[in-house]
Amino acid sequence: MNANVREQFPILQQEINGHPLVYLDNAATSQKPRAVIDAVKHYYEWENANVHRGVHTLGSRATDAYEGAREKVARFINARSTEEIIFTRGTTTALNLVASSYARSVCGPGDEIVLTEMEHHSNLIPWQQAAIAVGATLKYIPIQPDGTITLEDVENTVTDRTKVVAIAYVSNVMGVVHPVKEIAEIAHRHGAVIVVDGAQSTPHMKVDVQDLDCDFYALSGHKMCAPTGIGALYGKKALLEGMDPIEFGGEMINDVGLYESNWKELPWKFEGGTPIIGGAVGLGAAIDFLEEIGMDEIEKHESRLATYAMDRLSEIEGISLYGPRKREVGLVTFNLGDVHPHDVATVLDAQGIAIRAGHHCCQPLMRWLKVSSTARASFYLYNTEDEVDQLVSALIQTKEYFGDAT
Repeated sequence: MNANVREQFPILQQEINGHPLVYLDNAATSQKPRAVIDAVKHYYEWENANVHRGVHTLGSRATDAYEGAREKVARFINARSTEEIIFTRGTTTALNLVASSYARSVCGPGDEIVLTEMEHHSNLIPWQQAAIAVGATLKYIPIQPDGTITLEDVENTVTDRTKVVAIAYVSNVMGVVHPVKEIAEIAHRHGAVIVVDGAQSTPHMKVDVQDLDCDFYALSGHKMCAPTGIGALYGKKALLEGMDPIEFGGEMINDVGLYESNWKELPWKFEGGTPIIGGAVGLGAAIDFLEEIGMDEIEKHESRLATYAMDRLSEIEGISLYGPRKREVGLVTFNLGDVHPHDVATVLDAQGIAIRAGHHCCQPLMRWLKVSSTARASFYLYNTEDEVDQLVSALIQTKEYFGDAT
C-alpha cells in the first residue's frame, strides 16, 4: 500500500507513551482519513439543517448530502436501489431491526433460527430475544477444530423448519471468511432467509449483495473509515415492504390520525426522527476514499499482511494462535502462554502498540476455545509489515518480562 495512504490519517502521526503509534485494533474501529474529517466538518459548517423537512437552501443541501450518501452505500455493496438501504446507528441496530421486525413476524413455536457459536453478541442476542418472544428454537452450525464451518454441517443443520440463518461474513475472532453465497443457496432451498453480519467484511473486501443473494446485510461505518454512530441495513425490497417499523415518530409517517397512522414508503418508514445526517455524510466520504484506493487493493494488502503476521507470530515460543493458518483478512487472535491478554495489551500499550484484549463480544466462542479471553491484532489499509515486526518484538519482550508465566 502506498505510504501516502498512511499520511492521510492524522491520528497516526502522534506518539503514545513516547513511541510512534502502532494502531492494531481496526476490528474494533478504524481510524479516519482527512477526507472524511473534512467532509463532516464542511457539513456542519455549511450545510447543517434537518432533512426532508424544510424548503430552504440549507435544508435542500442537507437532504441532497444525506440521500447522496445513501446512493453511495447502494452502489458500494451493489444493492438494486436506494430503497433497499436503511440508515441505522450501525450493525447492531440493523440486526436488531431484522430480528425484532422480520423474525418475530415470521417465526413461531417450533420454527428454527440457525446461527454459529462464533457470532458476535450483536448477531446472537437479538435472535435469542426473538426466539424467546415467539417460542422459536435456536440451532447452531458446528465449528470445526480449525475454526471453520463446513457446508455439509450447514446442510445438516438447516431444515424446512428453519426461517432464518444469521451469520457473520467474517468472524471477528477467528478471521474466517464464511461461504455466504453457498449458505444462502442452502437457506433458500429450505425457504429460509439469510441475514449477514457484514461488520468485519465490508471494510476489507468487495461486497456484492446481489451476487451473494443475501436477504439482509448489516454494516457499520466506523469500521470502514467513517464516523461512529452510522451504519446501514440492506434488505431485499419485497422483504422490507412486508416489515413493520420498530421506531415511530416524525418523518417515517405518511398520514397520522388520532387513533391510527400509516407509514411512508421505503426506505424512510424505518428512519423515524432526525437521522444521523453528519454521520451519513462521513460514510459517503469514506466510501469515496475506499473506492479511490480500490477494494481489491485493500483486500490484497491485508491478506499479505495477515499471512506475514501469522508467520512471524508463529516464531514466538509458547504462543497460541486461533483460527485457520491461512488468512484472507487482516486479523490474528492469540494468547501468549499463561499471560493474561489484558496484561499483554497493557505492556504493548506502553510501547505505543494498540491491540484488543478480552472476549471480543464472543463469550460462547471463548467457551468453545476453552479460554476466558484472547488478544487480537487487526490490520487495515494503513498498517505495514514494519508494524507487525514491532508487534512481534514487543511480544517477545513481554514474554521475557513475565518469565515463567509463559
